[in-house]
Amino acid sequence: MNVLIADALAETAPAAQQQGGIVTLLMMVLMFVAFYFLLIRPQQKRAKEHKAMVAALAKGDEVVTAGGLLGRIADISENFLTLEVADGVQVKVQRQAVQAVLPKGTLKSMV
Repeated sequence: MNVLIADALAETAPAAQQQGGIVTLLMMVLMFVAFYFLLIRPQQKRAKEHKAMVAALAKGDEVVTAGGLLGRIADISENFLTLEVADGVQVKVQRQAVQAVLPKGTLKSMV
């Protein structure tokens, strides 16, 4: 009699395993959705905002580069811009290196 009971339990085990597979799949989908909304989407939004800021740079804007240089834009080309960091001192940097645009007059208030 014990042999028949063991066979009956063995037949129900694969059905439980299939249900576990569905739960695992749902958990993976939930994790992907969480990663998308917590990591991927905000990063794409920041990249889009940075691209728009770099495209809107104009001569005379006061900026901060990723390296920490503060300066006023003296000249702009397609890929590079020239920053005036002090009187008569100009540095050429890539446009993508600009991290932030400062309000007008910020550099004069720091001197």
